[in-house]
Amino acid sequence: MWLLFLLVACAAAALSCAQLCRGAVAVARATGPAPVPAPAPVPDPDAADGSAAGLTLYEMAYLSGGPHRLADVVLVLMAQQRRLLLAHTGWATVVDPVGLDPVERATLSAIGPDGQRRIPAIREALVADEAVRAVGDRLVAAGLALPAAARGLRNAVRQVQGATVLALLCAAAAYATAPAGEDRGQLLIWFTLPLILTLGTLAVARFELHPYSDWATGAGEERLPGRPGFTAFSPSSPAPVAPLASLMTLALHGPRALTDPTLRAALHSSGA
Repeated sequence: MWLLFLLVACAAAALSCAQLCRGAVAVARATGPAPVPAPAPVPDPDAADGSAAGLTLYEMAYLSGGPHRLADVVLVLMAQQRRLLLAHTGWATVVDPVGLDPVERATLSAIGPDGQRRIPAIREALVADEAVRAVGDRLVAAGLALPAAARGLRNAVRQVQGATVLALLCAAAAYATAPAGEDRGQLLIWFTLPLILTLGTLAVARFELHPYSDWATGAGEERLPGRPGFTAFSPSSPAPVAPLASLMTLALHGPRALTDPTLRAALHSSGA
């Protein structure tokens, strides 16, 4: 019976570690050969898209949380400018049907001619829109974002961690169900094999791949605020106004970082 538990533990360890290794190889291929271009000139922070240090708000949002984060940023941006109304119940209503950039126009198209739609539906429509994909494609081409084949690293790490827990549970079950007279100490030694595999893989991943990201490459992480080499705004430009600062916080940390309770409820009540 204990052999069955051992086979389950070994299979889970081997499959999860193989998936993590494939993800690591994909990340290496995506980030290794392509040189990262020089940073673009620092744009004016008073621009409509709130750009800073060569990254727009949309690009910061994509690198931090992917297209769903970008969708949240454009919704809150338009709400702060009184062009959308975001209700705490998770509905978005158009106030001013004029988009200032392709992503805003895509947002208005996602809401539809009725001028009102649930935020989850708007978010999913934006994720699939060409304007949002263009932001991601531009970042991938610049070596700042991971291509689709290299994403899912966090999930792969969680699967290896789960396989580690499963190996421990299988070892405990095998120990408890071992027949009388069985050398239980020798039995437990066999379970060190899947544990060595999973713990060793996690240690290497922690050393080589941490911080784990599903969106930004190492170069992309360095271009985000809080990393060396990031300059928040051009010294010759005035300091950003409060709404722009809150949008940057949303782009980097997600809806939980919003201080406006209505906006936070609107995004969270819709499953953000």
